Order: sequence, then structure tokens, then C-alpha cells
Amino acid sequence: MSNDKVAVGVRAAVLASLLCAPAIAADLSVTVADAQGVAVPDAAVYLLPLQGKAPKGTQKGSIEQMDKTFIPYVSIVQAGTVVSFPNKDTVRHHVYSFSAPKVFDLKLYSGTPSQPVVFDKPGLVALGCNIHDWMLAYVLVVETPWFAVSKDRGNAVVENVPAGDYNMLIWHPRMKEEMMQQIKIGASAQAVRVRVTLSKPDLRRQGG
Repeated sequence: MSNDKVAVGVRAAVLASLLCAPAIAADLSVTVADAQGVAVPDAAVYLLPLQGKAPKGTQKGSIEQMDKTFIPYVSIVQAGTVVSFPNKDTVRHHVYSFSAPKVFDLKLYSGTPSQPVVFDKPGLVALGCNIHDWMLAYVLVVETPWFAVSKDRGNAVVENVPAGDYNMLIWHPRMKEEMMQQIKIGASAQAVRVRVTLSKPDLRRQGG
């Protein structure tokens, strides 16, 4: 066998192994706290790649109404996500949004509306109820599948992020603007801590 044929065979074998090799990815754990170090729940964390575009995907979500409250208070979804709004209260609700990225109106209903809402444009969507005006929630629509919302202890885990360089953005209803910092994802899980400034009032209030 000639040297040229051997070289071609080696290159083909190397290429095949690269194509079959699993992509390197890892989890990113982010702990969000305020300026005093107090844990911040309901902070939306998402990653945008510095090179190329994030892959698109078809997803489904749900925002419930329980005890005359939207659950969850903050949701983050990828553009194109279909969201249902099940009403688990014994009273009817009228869910709406006037936000530019998604204007919709689910008139007075019980149970689950037959038509879910497709959040197809990126941006912030505020939700309300025409019957119970204290009800408030937010949907942050992003163009990436790598995101999470912080829990009671301020911890959010963004799972299975491909290795690379990203802008990490953090948003909360009480922040005046998003916080952004660059981060590198490698082959191993990593954890970071961030502090945010909460300068806006909490607009939620209890209803009857």
C-alpha cells in the first residue's frame, strides 16, 4: 500500500473519530445574592455564546394559577416555547399581557385553555389577571437553550452547556437592568457567585 493511501486512511479514521466523539459539556451552578450577601430567588440566568448562534429548540412550559398567584413568579423560556396556563383555583381567571414581545388575552376561564400561548419573540413579558389585579408574573424570552431560574437559596443550575466562551446574563424584577459578565465553560462542572443590585420595589402584593 502506498504512503498516500496510508495517509488518506489515517485522516479518514481521525475524522470519523472526531465526528463520533461526544461534545464536551458541563453544568454551571450560579449563586445569586444581593449587595448584602442575602440569597436572591427568582433571578433569571442565561448564557449567550460569544461565537456563533445558540441552537433553536421546541419546548413546552406551564404557568399555573394557584391561591390567586402565578406559579412560577419568574419564568425563562427559549423563543418558540409553547406555554399553557392551567387554572387550579376554584375561581376563574382572565390572564393577559400587553408587553410588546407577546400580547395575548385569555378571557375568563377555569381549567386549562385549549390554546396555549407561543412566546415567539425575545424580550420581557409581564403577566396580569383582569379579575385579580394583584396577580403578577414575568416571562423572559431568550434566544438560547441554556438558562435557569434561581431558587430560594439563590442557586440556579444551567445544565449541559457546551464548552466555550459565553456572556452570562442575569435579570430580576427588582433590577434596573440586566447584569452581564463573560464566562468560560470547560469540561468540568463549575460554580460561580454573583452579587446584584436590587433597587426597584417588589410590586407583588397579597390579594383576597
